[in-house]
Amino acid sequence: MLRVTKLTDYATLVLTVLAARPGEVLSAAGLAEQAGLEAPTVAKVLKPLAQAGLVEAFRGASGGYRLARPAARITLVDIVEALEGPLGMTECSVHAGACGIESSCGVRANWRRINDVVADALRKVTLAEMLAPPARMSRTIPATLATA
Repeated sequence: MLRVTKLTDYATLVLTVLAARPGEVLSAAGLAEQAGLEAPTVAKVLKPLAQAGLVEAFRGASGGYRLARPAARITLVDIVEALEGPLGMTECSVHAGACGIESSCGVRANWRRINDVVADALRKVTLAEMLAPPARMSRTIPATLATA
Protein backbone atom coordinates (compact mmCIF):
# COMPACT_ATOMS: atom_id res chain seq x y z
CA MET A 1 0.00 0.00 0.00
CA LEU A 2 1.27 3.45 -0.87
CA ARG A 3 0.95 5.99 1.87
CA VAL A 4 2.64 9.04 3.28
CA THR A 5 4.43 8.66 6.58
CA LYS A 6 2.83 9.69 9.86
CA LEU A 7 5.28 12.58 10.09
CA THR A 8 4.12 13.91 6.72
CA ASP A 9 0.52 13.60 7.85
CA TYR A 10 1.36 15.42 11.09
CA ALA A 11 3.27 18.10 9.19
CA THR A 12 0.20 18.72 7.05
CA LEU A 13 -1.92 19.03 10.18
CA VAL A 14 0.54 21.50 11.77
CA LEU A 15 0.57 23.54 8.57
CA THR A 16 -3.23 23.69 8.50
CA VAL A 17 -3.16 25.12 12.04
CA LEU A 18 -0.78 27.82 10.82
CA ALA A 19 -2.81 28.36 7.65
CA ALA A 20 -5.95 28.97 9.71
CA ARG A 21 -4.13 31.89 11.37
CA PRO A 22 -2.35 33.69 8.51
CA GLY A 23 0.46 35.96 9.63
CA GLU A 24 0.31 34.87 13.28
CA VAL A 25 3.42 33.52 14.97
CA LEU A 26 2.58 30.43 17.01
CA SER A 27 4.86 28.64 19.44
CA ALA A 28 5.70 24.98 18.94
CA ALA A 29 3.85 24.22 22.18
CA GLY A 30 0.81 26.15 20.98
CA LEU A 31 0.90 24.36 17.65
CA ALA A 32 1.11 21.01 19.43
CA GLU A 33 -1.88 21.84 21.60
CA GLN A 34 -4.01 23.08 18.70
CA ALA A 35 -3.05 20.15 16.47
CA GLY A 36 -3.59 17.59 19.23
CA LEU A 37 -0.03 16.29 18.88
CA GLU A 38 2.87 15.81 21.28
CA ALA A 39 5.32 18.71 21.44
CA PRO A 40 8.36 16.59 20.42
CA THR A 41 6.50 15.43 17.31
CA VAL A 42 5.67 19.00 16.33
CA ALA A 43 9.28 20.05 16.88
CA LYS A 44 10.39 17.14 14.72
CA VAL A 45 8.22 18.20 11.75
CA LEU A 46 8.90 21.92 12.06
CA LYS A 47 12.61 21.52 11.34
CA PRO A 48 12.26 20.08 7.79
CA LEU A 49 9.34 22.43 7.09
CA ALA A 50 11.59 25.39 7.93
CA GLN A 51 14.49 23.96 5.91
CA ALA A 52 12.15 23.62 2.91
CA GLY A 53 11.03 27.24 3.27
CA LEU A 54 7.45 26.39 4.14
CA VAL A 55 7.53 27.96 7.61
CA GLU A 56 9.53 30.80 9.11
CA ALA A 57 11.00 30.45 12.58
CA PHE A 58 11.31 33.37 14.99
CA ARG A 59 13.48 33.22 18.11
CA GLY A 60 12.94 34.95 21.43
CA ALA A 61 10.27 35.29 24.06
CA SER A 62 7.53 35.89 21.53
CA GLY A 63 9.06 33.55 18.95
CA GLY A 64 7.44 30.72 17.12
CA TYR A 65 6.46 29.80 13.59
CA ARG A 66 4.30 31.10 10.79
CA LEU A 67 3.80 30.15 7.16
CA ALA A 68 6.54 31.45 4.91
CA ARG A 69 4.08 32.08 2.09
CA PRO A 70 0.29 32.07 1.67
CA ALA A 71 -1.43 28.69 2.12
CA ALA A 72 -2.74 28.93 -1.45
CA ARG A 73 0.90 28.81 -2.65
CA ILE A 74 1.88 25.70 -0.68
CA THR A 75 0.98 22.43 -2.34
CA LEU A 76 0.82 18.91 -0.99
CA VAL A 77 3.82 17.95 -3.10
CA ASP A 78 5.79 20.72 -1.32
CA ILE A 79 4.88 19.17 2.05
CA VAL A 80 5.55 15.57 1.01
CA GLU A 81 8.93 16.46 -0.48
CA ALA A 82 9.89 18.54 2.57
CA LEU A 83 9.43 15.53 4.84
CA GLU A 84 10.21 12.60 2.57
CA GLY A 85 12.44 13.92 -0.19
CA PRO A 86 11.71 13.71 -3.91
CA LEU A 87 8.47 11.94 -4.69
CA GLY A 88 9.18 8.52 -6.12
CA MET A 89 6.87 5.57 -6.60
CA THR A 90 9.96 3.41 -7.15
CA GLU A 91 13.65 4.09 -6.60
CA CYS A 92 14.29 4.20 -10.35
CA SER A 93 11.57 6.78 -10.92
CA VAL A 94 13.71 9.24 -8.92
CA HIS A 95 17.32 8.15 -9.37
CA ALA A 96 18.73 6.81 -12.62
CA GLY A 97 21.26 4.05 -12.14
CA ALA A 98 19.78 2.85 -8.84
CA CYS A 99 18.83 -0.55 -10.22
CA GLY A 100 20.97 -3.28 -11.74
CA ILE A 101 18.39 -4.20 -14.39
CA GLU A 102 17.51 -0.64 -15.39
CA SER A 103 18.84 -0.97 -18.95
CA SER A 104 16.66 -4.00 -19.67
CA CYS A 105 13.64 -3.10 -17.55
CA GLY A 106 10.37 -2.83 -19.43
CA VAL A 107 8.35 -1.14 -16.67
CA ARG A 108 10.58 1.77 -15.60
CA ALA A 109 9.03 4.19 -18.10
CA ASN A 110 5.55 3.34 -16.87
CA TRP A 111 6.53 3.81 -13.22
CA ARG A 112 7.93 7.22 -14.15
CA ARG A 113 4.66 8.07 -15.89
CA ILE A 114 2.68 7.00 -12.80
CA ASN A 115 5.06 8.99 -10.60
CA ASP A 116 4.38 12.09 -12.73
CA VAL A 117 0.60 11.62 -12.44
CA VAL A 118 0.78 11.33 -8.64
CA ALA A 119 3.09 14.36 -8.38
CA ASP A 120 0.77 16.39 -10.61
CA ALA A 121 -2.24 15.43 -8.47
CA LEU A 122 -0.41 16.54 -5.31
CA ARG A 123 0.60 19.81 -7.00
CA LYS A 124 -3.06 20.58 -7.68
CA VAL A 125 -4.08 20.51 -4.00
CA THR A 126 -3.04 23.47 -1.88
CA LEU A 127 -2.78 23.83 1.86
CA ALA A 128 -5.61 26.38 1.65
CA GLU A 129 -7.83 23.70 0.11
CA MET A 130 -6.93 21.32 2.94
CA LEU A 131 -8.58 23.79 5.35
CA ALA A 132 -11.90 23.62 3.53
CA PRO A 133 -14.45 20.95 4.40
CA PRO A 134 -14.26 18.04 1.97
CA ALA A 135 -16.54 18.20 -1.05
CA ARG A 136 -19.49 15.86 -0.90
CA MET A 137 -18.85 12.65 -2.74
CA SER A 138 -21.24 11.90 -5.55
CA ARG A 139 -23.34 8.81 -4.94
CA THR A 140 -24.28 8.49 -8.59
CA ILE A 141 -23.99 4.97 -9.87
CA PRO A 142 -22.28 4.78 -13.28
CA ALA A 143 -24.72 3.83 -16.04
CA THR A 144 -22.73 0.70 -16.84
CA LEU A 145 -23.22 -0.57 -13.28
CA ALA A 146 -26.82 0.56 -12.93
CA THR A 147 -27.93 -1.57 -15.88
CA ALA A 148 -25.94 -4.66 -14.90
